[in-house]
Amino acid sequence: MKIGILTAMESEYKQFVSLQSEGLKDRNIVVRKCGIGKVNAAVTTFDFIKQENPDIIFSTGVAGGCGEDIEIMDVVFAESVSYHDVWCGKPNAKGQIQGLPEEFFAPKEIVSSIKQLNIPNVKFGKTVSGDWFVDTVEKMREIKNNFPDALAVDMESAAIAQVCHIMQIPFISLRIISDIPLKENNHQQYKDFWKNIAENSFETAKQIILSI
Repeated sequence: MKIGILTAMESEYKQFVSLQSEGLKDRNIVVRKCGIGKVNAAVTTFDFIKQENPDIIFSTGVAGGCGEDIEIMDVVFAESVSYHDVWCGKPNAKGQIQGLPEEFFAPKEIVSSIKQLNIPNVKFGKTVSGDWFVDTVEKMREIKNNFPDALAVDMESAAIAQVCHIMQIPFISLRIISDIPLKENNHQQYKDFWKNIAENSFETAKQIILSI
């Protein structure tokens, strides 16, 4: 199986290039940085699929946490992803692009196999995406009110999932929680994540990739 890994930022990309050289040598893996935001993610995903022809796409990196039991360093495995900043009018659901599914789902068989690993810090649920770096309690509460089952908020997963849906490529989103905007000292949480604990968090993502 050829696995395509997409990250948004250089810091995330470096983590996975390092893992690739150290612990994923025997796997057919290609890694690419797409840049931040939905348009960058969509354009890169389309080009990535055309050039590399992967069997599955992993969107991975960091995200803000918004679940009640979510902690920094948890890994959210998205069973589904949606946009939090899309509204096409009724009868479409919030987050739904007209003519496309309300949400995009990870392959059920992969979700089931990862659940059987019983990795302690992996949470399963919904990730929502939008062109907004969520750094305030008010914005995160708004998103949580509209998507009460969301566990993580990022800026790329839904756009990557939409392209994969159109091109009929299986898609998975893994997001490591770097900060929790609904808690105090959110900015410091994000700085401390990259300074102190990012490497251990990405090891969990590696474990998941190796199980596919």
